[in-house]
Amino acid sequence: MTRPLTGARPLRKTIEHIEKENENSGLKRSLGAVQLTMLGVGSTIGAGIYVMTGTAAANYAGPAIILSFVIAGLACLFTALSYGELASAMPVSGSAYSYAYVSLGERAAWWVGWLLLLEYGISCAGVAAGFSGYAVSLLHDFGVIVPRFLCETLIRTTMTPHGMDASIGPHIDLVGAVSVLFVTVFLVVGVQESVKINTAIVMLKVGVLFVFMIVGLRSIHMEYWHPFIPPSQGSFRYGVPGIFRAASIIFFAYVGFEAVSTASSEARNPRRDIPIGIIGSLLICTVVYMCVAAVLIGVVPWRTLDVADPLALAVDAIGWPLLALLVKLGAVIGLCSVLFGLLYGQSRIFFTISRDGLLPPVFSALHPRYSTPWMGAIILGVAVAAATALLPIDIISDLVSIGTATAFGVVCFTVIWDRNARPDAVRPFRVPLGGIRIRGFWIGIAPALGILFCIVMAAPLFIDVVRDLFSGNPTPAALLFSYFAVGAAIYRFYGRIHSRLAAAVASDASARIVG
Repeated sequence: MTRPLTGARPLRKTIEHIEKENENSGLKRSLGAVQLTMLGVGSTIGAGIYVMTGTAAANYAGPAIILSFVIAGLACLFTALSYGELASAMPVSGSAYSYAYVSLGERAAWWVGWLLLLEYGISCAGVAAGFSGYAVSLLHDFGVIVPRFLCETLIRTTMTPHGMDASIGPHIDLVGAVSVLFVTVFLVVGVQESVKINTAIVMLKVGVLFVFMIVGLRSIHMEYWHPFIPPSQGSFRYGVPGIFRAASIIFFAYVGFEAVSTASSEARNPRRDIPIGIIGSLLICTVVYMCVAAVLIGVVPWRTLDVADPLALAVDAIGWPLLALLVKLGAVIGLCSVLFGLLYGQSRIFFTISRDGLLPPVFSALHPRYSTPWMGAIILGVAVAAATALLPIDIISDLVSIGTATAFGVVCFTVIWDRNARPDAVRPFRVPLGGIRIRGFWIGIAPALGILFCIVMAAPLFIDVVRDLFSGNPTPAALLFSYFAVGAAIYRFYGRIHSRLAAAVASDASARIVG
C-alpha cells in the first residue's frame, strides 16, 4: 500500500473529482422533490417532538421552550440555506463530509464524517429510545406488560440540583434495539420502495400531531404558562440560560432535514430538488414543532414532562382514550420513519467515506440485486442497536447536538470558501442576505450567522460536560473522549494509509519525478 505524502498542504478533492464520483456511484436515481421533502420531514419529526420537548421543558426552559425552538430553528435555517447553495453548486453525496473534503481537506473531512456518525448514527439510538417509551405504553394499553429490565438502558440518568447524575443498573432496552434492526431490513431491501412507505408514514404522523393540536386546544390551562420564563436556578436550569441550554438539546430535533443532502446520488435532479427538499422540510417541521410544543405545555404542568413519552402523558390528561391510542400508535409508526431516514443518511455517508478509502470497502459494497450498501447498513444497524440498549437519551442528545453543531458550522464555512474559490461557478440557488468583502474576501451574512448560531448551540453542551466531569459525573466526558479517541485511531491506522486521494497524489508525484 502506498503511503500518502506528508506536507503542510491538506489533501483536497476538486469539484470535478467529486461530481465524477457521484455520477459513477452505482446507486439508482429515483427520488424527486416531493419524495426528498418527505424524507426530510420523516427524518426530522420524531424524537425531538415526541420525547426531547418534554425533557428540555421540564429540566431547562419551562414554557419558554417555545423560544428555544425559535433559536434552534434559526440556527438550522441559516445552515439549511447554506446546504441549499452547496447542493445546487455541488450535487454530491456525503453531505458535510464531501463539502469539507473540498474546502478543508481530507483530515478535516474525516473528522466531519466521524462527527456525522454522532449526528445520524447515535441520534438513531435516541429516536429508538423514544420508540421504546411509546411502544411500551401502547402495549400496556392492550394489557401487555414489558418488564422494566427489557425497556430501560444499562446507563440511567437523573437530574439533580447540581446537574445530571448517571448510574448503571441491570437493564437493557431490547425494545428500542429491535426497532433499529427492523428498520435496517428496509435499508437493505432498497430506497425507492422504502421511501414510498416513508411518505405514507409521514402523512400519518403529521396528521396525528394535527389532531392532537386541535383536540388539545380545548384542554389548555393558561396558568401552566406562568411564569413563561421560570426564575434561574443556576447550572443552565431555567431563566435565559435555560432557554439556550434547551435550544442546544432540541437542536437534536432538527438533524433529520440534513439527511436530504445525502441523497444527491439518488436524486433525479439534485441541483433543483435537493435545495427544495432541505429548506421545505425544515420549514414544515419548525411550524409543527412550535405548535405541538405550545399545546403540550398548556395541557400538562411542564415540570411533569421529563418522561419518555410526554405526548402520551398529555393525551392521558386530556381524557380521550381513543386519542391516546391514536397518538401512541402514530408515535410508534412515525418514529420508525425517523429511524429509516437517519440510518439511510449515515449509511450513505459511510458509503462515500469507504469509496475514498478511509473506511473498509465493506461499507461501499453494493447488493447485487437491490443496489444498496447492504453490508454497511447491517453493521451500522447492529452498532446503533447496541447503543440504544446501553445509552440513555439524555446523554445521547448532548453527543448528537455536539456533532451536529460542528458539521453544520463546516457547511456554512464551505459556502464562504466556495464563493471565494469559485466566484463564477453556476449556483442555481444562492444564500440570501448577500455578504461583505474584507480585503477582497467575501463573507456571506447568512453562513456567518449560521456559524455563530452553531457556536451558541455547542457552547452550553461543552460547559455542561466539563461541569459534570468536575462534579463527580465523568460519564458524558468519558464517552466523548472515547469517541474521539476511536475516530483518531481509525484514521491514523487505516484511513490515512488507505486513502485513495493520497495514493493518487503520491503516484502523480512519482511520475513527475521519473519524467
